[in-house]
Amino acid sequence: MTKKLIPLSHDALAPAVSISHVQTCIQNPYPESLAFIGQKRAQTALDFALGMDLPGYNVFVMGEAALGRFTMVKDKLEAHSKTRPTPKEWLYVNNYDDHREPIAMFMQAGQSKELADDIDEFLDEVSDTFPAAFDNPGYQRKKKSIDRHFDNKYDAALNAVEQLAADKSVALLEENNQVGFAPVVNGKQLDDAEFAALDEKMQGHFFEAIEGLEDALIEALIELPRWKRESSEKLRNLKKSTVEIATKPLIKTLEHKYANHIGVVRYLKDLRIEIVDAVLEWLDDDVSSEEGKDDFDSKGMLSDFFAPNILIEYKDGDAAPVVYEPNPTFGNIFGKVEYAASQGNLITSYRSIQAGALHRANGGYLIMDAEKVLANPQVWDGLKLSLKTHQIKNDLPYQDNSVGSSFTLRPQLIPLDVKIILLGSRDLYYTIGEYDEEFAELFRVLADFDYYLPSSDKMQYQFISKVQEYCDATLSCSLTAQALSRLLKFSYRQAEHQTKLSARFADVLELVAEASFYTKQDGETEITAEHIDEAIAGKQYRTGQLSENMLSDIKEGHTLIATQGNAVGKVNGLTVLHIGDTAFGTPARITATVYAGADGVIDVEREAELGKAIHSKGVMLLTGYLGNKYAQEFSLTLSANIAIEQSYGYIDGDSASLAELCGLISAITKLPINQSLALTGSINQHGEVQAIGGVNEKIEGFFKLCKMRGLTGEQGVIIPRSNLVNLVLDDEIIAASSAGRFHIYAVESVDEALNLLTGVEAGQSENGEYPPLSINGLALARLQHIADVVNGEDKEEDSDKESQ
Repeated sequence: MTKKLIPLSHDALAPAVSISHVQTCIQNPYPESLAFIGQKRAQTALDFALGMDLPGYNVFVMGEAALGRFTMVKDKLEAHSKTRPTPKEWLYVNNYDDHREPIAMFMQAGQSKELADDIDEFLDEVSDTFPAAFDNPGYQRKKKSIDRHFDNKYDAALNAVEQLAADKSVALLEENNQVGFAPVVNGKQLDDAEFAALDEKMQGHFFEAIEGLEDALIEALIELPRWKRESSEKLRNLKKSTVEIATKPLIKTLEHKYANHIGVVRYLKDLRIEIVDAVLEWLDDDVSSEEGKDDFDSKGMLSDFFAPNILIEYKDGDAAPVVYEPNPTFGNIFGKVEYAASQGNLITSYRSIQAGALHRANGGYLIMDAEKVLANPQVWDGLKLSLKTHQIKNDLPYQDNSVGSSFTLRPQLIPLDVKIILLGSRDLYYTIGEYDEEFAELFRVLADFDYYLPSSDKMQYQFISKVQEYCDATLSCSLTAQALSRLLKFSYRQAEHQTKLSARFADVLELVAEASFYTKQDGETEITAEHIDEAIAGKQYRTGQLSENMLSDIKEGHTLIATQGNAVGKVNGLTVLHIGDTAFGTPARITATVYAGADGVIDVEREAELGKAIHSKGVMLLTGYLGNKYAQEFSLTLSANIAIEQSYGYIDGDSASLAELCGLISAITKLPINQSLALTGSINQHGEVQAIGGVNEKIEGFFKLCKMRGLTGEQGVIIPRSNLVNLVLDDEIIAASSAGRFHIYAVESVDEALNLLTGVEAGQSENGEYPPLSINGLALARLQHIADVVNGEDKEEDSDKESQ
């Protein structure tokens, strides 16, 4: 005889929270600083990774959102970064041998800014000195000497030609840097009219004389280009020496100051040479055109050519950097080169190199979301290459198409010393490990965040202290002991466990913040349990339109769900719908039909391609149960259809398999099922009822329907006994259960569920036989009869009787 099951007591429907313990925790805040609560496994993994300075010990933080992954990682890194030395500063300077390959240079903390200021001051002095230095009397005297030397040669050549012309009665004329000749008669230069009045013989004489003089002039001035080159060279050397004399002391001071830094010394050595040409090109009045001179920014030109480009700078004593990059594009990670348009072309320089997250985190830690990093294969490949080569990759493939054949840069690579922390889900971690062999070599440490926290007194103590700290610091309010008790129950509910708190502590803080809104509306400064309930109800209302519509459809008869009476082959199953960040339970009618045939148990959802793999597996197990339970002496032969009625979306999970089996056995035995009861649970082939998820939402979904129609005291829900530890039900259901108006039963086997649903004994097997009027006896007889009909044995028996 099957043991009669009694409803669960109200004490078993939710965990108990000790108000006295909560009050003690309020009065005595946790004595230690609490950066984070729980997650010892993940904290240990992070501590290990931070203590390992060897390559490859980067971290993958595995867990879902709202578990506090980022908060804990950031707090750990910031605490550990204070024990590490301040990283080096990195800057780029111009490569005067090849402007396409800027030179990377490192300095100690604070030195880059000091160098930049010194160079800026040096360039200011150069701009102030030139071109005024060329007006110096000493310079002008030497310049005049060079010009005079040239003029003397030029004048001597002209004087020789002029004397020769005088001997031939011809005058040498010089006007506007042009040299010409004119005939002279009786000491007077002839004009064109007077020359035309001369006789032909005289004219011929002068033509011949002038032609000879022109040849003589050419011969005399044949060295003029060389004289000019020599003069220009002397003048340029004079200017160079003037610039060198003016700038040498300035650079000498800088070289002495940075004598211990070989990179800066090399940079200043190049600067000493290049500044001379730059001054002559940009700051020489003789070279610069007067047009647009007022708009010429000499200091800006010098800065763009000589000033260092600081990528990263620190102050002495700064902690190692902790950088979070929320948008890990290629440019944001590895840096970028900015371009400007000039006369239809794109131009750039070493001063346009911008730092990326790897530059900012170099010498420290970089946090990124793994999913965003992997969304761009170039970013992932570039990150792996940088970690393997210990250099920051800086070739920018995404710019190739836009830049085309314009001037591009190939900056020197900067050494990389960084620890990468990727935040990602469990599924993503195992997917990367399966498809990328290098992943395990580069990310050797897994920090696994659990979904739950153990509900010990110490953990509750930390939970309460952390909530109080948040309220004091952020919300400027306090909580009552009843409110904190309600928050603990909320956390139990999030975890769906009576002995575990949810690790989604962010959800608790969100609820407290929303409760503070209602507290302020009431003009109070203390959050009460009523405010917490109001916040929960408010969110349910904001997100509950779909569940209310489904309940309304049942009320109006559009969706057929019975909560009273009895029916054959019909049972109330329980489902959970997940919409966005909310989940709610709703009942679903499951029907089964059985008839003679050999098609087996057909899953209508699967045939309609609405049932997914796990649900289909649950239906397939029914055949195994029927065969093992009843068909030991004959072939199991039947045709049966099972369907979840009025379901038009995809269905997954095996939590309906218990209800489907009960509906199927009802159809086989033709025993009616009590429609006041709904049930959920999965089964195995031996008829044992197994735990399912969403048990609280499922119970509450059926309770709302029964409450809407009126509680009769007969209604209730059947759940797996192994789900007892998951019960964290609303106070309203607990009150209804305590008053005997709604019942919750826990079963371990299919027989117990059938006994509750039909009111008939399931029946125990004795020598392979079941009591004839028991459920199992009726099922065995019906299945054997169907097998006989399908196999033709009934017809043979009937013909034997007729022949007798």
